[in-house]
Amino acid sequence: MDKLPKIALPFIVAAVLVVVFLSKSTVTIDSGQAGVLFKTFGDGVVIDEPPMGEGFHIVAPWNRVYVYEVRQQEILEKMNVLSSNGLDIVLEASVWFQPDFVNLGKLHQEKSEMYKERILLPAIRSAARSVVGRYTPEQLYSSKRDAIQQEIFEETKNIVDDQYIQLNEVLVRDVTLPTTIKDAIERKLKQEQESLEYEFRLITATKEAEKQIIEAQGKADANRILSASLTDKILQDKGIEATMELAQSPNSKVVVIGSGDSGLPIILGNQ
Repeated sequence: MDKLPKIALPFIVAAVLVVVFLSKSTVTIDSGQAGVLFKTFGDGVVIDEPPMGEGFHIVAPWNRVYVYEVRQQEILEKMNVLSSNGLDIVLEASVWFQPDFVNLGKLHQEKSEMYKERILLPAIRSAARSVVGRYTPEQLYSSKRDAIQQEIFEETKNIVDDQYIQLNEVLVRDVTLPTTIKDAIERKLKQEQESLEYEFRLITATKEAEKQIIEAQGKADANRILSASLTDKILQDKGIEATMELAQSPNSKVVVIGSGDSGLPIILGNQ
């Protein structure tokens, strides 16, 4: 194989240097990411300019770019915490967060790329232990789940707000109690439910009895009033009206043969 002409060697070396230079001088930032520029011969991390956005960028080959995920991220953390009476509780929570885009340079300069491990996780653990320590196992298991979740979020947010981290949400996914405690709580809740059902049945039966008493009293009062108003004269008039209606019926033959003790006619001869 023929040797390359000596004149071509400088061009090859120059081409290699250009390729190396370009590879060191270009940065592509993907969607959902941002870059922090570090100037080697300048003031270090650039914090007085916005972070580098998505797309293609040209930088000096002696500078460096640190790429951060700036979309919402999730950390799933499982923690051992103590309840108010000292029982060991396992709490599982999801933390939704993202770095503060505007202060991304300060985050890199002060906290580094390990800000999740150095700042966020210790904050969520501290908040969880503080909040859970105010409640009993029964409250953690049943009635106070939403309140606990909100309190953990607020306490964590107070810690990380000035740490260039944006906390979006804390979700309590699971609370695991010791088996004996969990069984005891479930038995108690079942007994309380049965007691409430029994009380409901008693209240319903009492109201039904009261209703029947009121209805019976109403009927008795009505009968008493009606009896008091039925004089002999009224009964006689009612008897005459009934006799006349029967006498006019085409299905009856009326024969008046006398009068009863009350003076009313006696009707015979029903066809």
